[in-house]
Amino acid sequence: MPQLGETVAEGRITQWFKSAGDPIAPGDNLFEIETDKVSMEVPSTATGVLAEIRVPAGEVVPVGAVVAVIADRTDRAKPASAAVAPIAPASPLLRSMAGLAPFATTQPVTWSATATRLDPFFEVRTPARNYGPARVAGGAAVTPLARRLAAEAGIDLSQLRGSGPHGRIRARDVQGGRTALARAVPALTARGEPAAEQIKALYRDVPFEELPLDTMRSAIARRLTAAKQTVPHYYLNADVAIVRLLELREAANAAATVGADGKPAFKLSVNDLLIKAWAAALKRVPDANAVWAGDRILRFRYCDIGVAVAIEGGLLAPVIRRAESKSLSVISNEMKDLTARARARKLDPAEYQGGSSTISNLGMYGVREFAAIINPPQATMLAIGAARRQAVERADGAVAFANMMSVTLSCDHRVIDGAVGAQLLAAFRSTVEQPVAMLV
Repeated sequence: MPQLGETVAEGRITQWFKSAGDPIAPGDNLFEIETDKVSMEVPSTATGVLAEIRVPAGEVVPVGAVVAVIADRTDRAKPASAAVAPIAPASPLLRSMAGLAPFATTQPVTWSATATRLDPFFEVRTPARNYGPARVAGGAAVTPLARRLAAEAGIDLSQLRGSGPHGRIRARDVQGGRTALARAVPALTARGEPAAEQIKALYRDVPFEELPLDTMRSAIARRLTAAKQTVPHYYLNADVAIVRLLELREAANAAATVGADGKPAFKLSVNDLLIKAWAAALKRVPDANAVWAGDRILRFRYCDIGVAVAIEGGLLAPVIRRAESKSLSVISNEMKDLTARARARKLDPAEYQGGSSTISNLGMYGVREFAAIINPPQATMLAIGAARRQAVERADGAVAFANMMSVTLSCDHRVIDGAVGAQLLAAFRSTVEQPVAMLV
């Protein structure tokens, strides 16, 4: 499985273009993979025969895993299980030195061809002969194994009734208590969430459709959960007058030259101007043009602006590189191309990775304002709401109606203190309200 980007850890094989036994030449497409960002065909770099397909279509595979074997036309593929001989159990002497009783293996311990660590299919049993039976409140005896199992399960032994001689509490009694506890408390996943079966049980009388998570939705859930739990967000909100911004857009579009095909050279959207304004604001407040890098902060000379694009099943954020130095027409045409290829999942990893900040605009859906979750390792994200007509007080005390827009800036407090965040938002507001500054 090839590496398709620094942050890509796995991919789903959606289809195979070759079958086992087919001849292979360099450049032949072998299979198609889908990551959380893109869908891409993977070509062969070798000549031979596709001897074995180890991962069928539909399965998710980690980067670096062996998904197939291309053999010389005269060779035969070797099964994965024969790649390495089974590892022999430790000698009785070593086991006695460790103070452990002989262990039982339920199946052979082997290294798989793609394994990165040993999977131990055995259990180690500690001898009970050195321990006398302990007792709990009430005088009931407890076997050592029962005491250990109860401690691991968090079960109060005083609440159990022993089934052994003279009421002794044995392992089976603890296991029965564990079963009763499981019935009373919903099972949890590794993330501490209720398991799927527990959730489904709540809706047993309600018709529903189960939608398995694809690679993109799984990655979004994983990344945004981690971001919300680990990034100390704070939020700044402002209302911005966009009267002059709209006037600039109208004048620029009217002045666009028409080509031989009858189409204008460009057609600016409000979002194009906001990308340029956000890059200009980051340029004016360089302390905010930075990301979190674990034990340090990375501050950038250029302003690379990601723009959230809704696609089927999720979203991508293609990046406009060096947006502060590009003209509005270049930003507009580049954004149209990136958006089209993002929705077709044809972006290269370099076109959506990195970026010093991201814009998310839900104004076209009528959303007045919202707060976005930061996309790590970035330290800022600008959420843009819908334009509206609003009564405002003028400098002379009169009241007039103006086109206004609410924006919310999400900041990572590890990188950007409140004062710096406020300066950044003020710089953006100033640029939008005086947009001619973007042209010089």
